[in-house]
This record gives sequence, C-alpha cells and structure tokens, in this order.
Amino acid sequence: MKAKFSTAWKSSVKPRKQRKYNYNAPLHLRGSQLHVHLSKELRQKHGVRALRVRVGDTVKVLRGTHKGKEGKVERIEMRRCRVIIDKVEVKKLQGRRRQVPVACRPTCSSRASANDKRRLPSRKKRRRTKRH
Repeated sequence: MKAKFSTAWKSSVKPRKQRKYNYNAPLHLRGSQLHVHLSKELRQKHGVRALRVRVGDTVKVLRGTHKGKEGKVERIEMRRCRVIIDKVEVKKLQGRRRQVPVACRPTCSSRASANDKRRLPSRKKRRRTKRH
C-alpha cells in the first residue's frame, strides 16, 4: 500500500484502507473528523445535528469507561483526533490525576460556545410543500 495520502480516494469497504485514509489525512481534512453531535435542545434551536468541537464547549462522554462525565474542552489534539476534557481524568498509582484524551465520536455537546456568529446560525427548517 502507498504511504502517501490520496486525494482521488473515494471510499472503501475494507477497514484497513479506511484506517489508512484517516491516519494519513492532512490536518485541514482532519478537522472534519472533529465534529460532535449536539444535544436535542441545541439541535432543535439551531437546526444542525453536529458541529465542530472547540475549546470551551461543554461536552458529555456517551461511551467508554468515562461514560456520563461532563466537562469543558480544554485542548484538542488534531493529530490524534482526540479531545481533552477537564473532568475526565484517571488517578495514577502515586496519587496524581492525569487527563485522558477522548475520541470525538462518542461525545455529545450540551453547550456550545457562541462567540462566533457564523458557527451557530439559526437555520430555518425547510418546509416541504405537499404537491397534489
């Protein structure tokens, strides 16, 4: 298999090729993998299902060992496609606490920071007209 990233690649059924595509993707395309689902209230309010995660967003973990924990996003690791959340941590043997990187996919945003007007547009839902 080639080691470089292919812009002509569309999709594949093989998990090996999907992992290779994600691993070799450049940073400007990895940003599209950093989306989190919105809570039901935010989904109805803004008319959008998912947004890209940002520092300062309040996020809840939906799967894994830290399921149910909620906290603010402190840091985003673009290379690993991981998010560091302030209250998701592990106690080490010496008693210190260490923050755990969490993948973006099993998280849900309960409160998004609305500093940017273009980030949270109030989209009107399309009304479909019935044709007779």
